Amino acid sequence: MDIAATLSEIKSLSLEERIHLVQAIWDSIAAEQVHLDLTDDQKQELDRRIDAYDTDPQNVLTWDEVKATIKEEA
Repeated sequence: MDIAATLSEIKSLSLEERIHLVQAIWDSIAAEQVHLDLTDDQKQELDRRIDAYDTDPQNVLTWDEVKATIKEEA
């Protein structure tokens, strides 16, 4: 596959067509249920977060609280 030629063809599509293409590509990846291996650093970070939660399960934020904090900082 010639990636440069493919990208050139994609650029000629309308914005709506490109969005549909991206969605179709994403759906095809999800359908394969590919599970990439985590790096050691990612595993350690997940373990750290699980330990922190186990130590203090009340020290968490809801998604709404996270969004509100981000909006306050903007």
